[in-house]
Amino acid sequence: MRIGEISPAKGAVRERKRLGKGSSSGKGGTCGKGHKGQKARTGHHGIPRWFEGGQMPLQRRIPKRGFRSLTPEQDQVVNLGALARFTAGSVVGPAELKAHGLVKSLSRPIKLLAHGDLAVALTVRLTRASGAAVKKLEAAGGKFETSAPAPTPASAAEPKA
Repeated sequence: MRIGEISPAKGAVRERKRLGKGSSSGKGGTCGKGHKGQKARTGHHGIPRWFEGGQMPLQRRIPKRGFRSLTPEQDQVVNLGALARFTAGSVVGPAELKAHGLVKSLSRPIKLLAHGDLAVALTVRLTRASGAAVKKLEAAGGKFETSAPAPTPASAAEPKA
């Protein structure tokens, strides 16, 4: 058997329907496209996939709830286990975390989470912390102090009284 002798199975390949070859061809006249209208024209129809034929679109029918801020405040997260690299009795703030590569930006708020264990006593000064993280920190002999959040661009533009 040679490659030129191979043919598809019987009934697997059908001849294509030739359009516009008279009424007896089955696809004469309008060629299966109906009469006039946007989809009867040649070329790109320009109908987006989500278009529903003039019916009110789904994204406008469903109810909208709540509020989504255009500028959400996103905390940088630091886990308690990552603070084990600091020496006992040291004060850990945003600058120290940035120096060790634990946070990327000093302008965004930093939150301490309770994932991991801590064996050294530290004084941690960050924007926020979870309740479980504060309990674990105090159990290790350390303490948590809240630092003032970094100024946002909106508050920096306010006039001073």
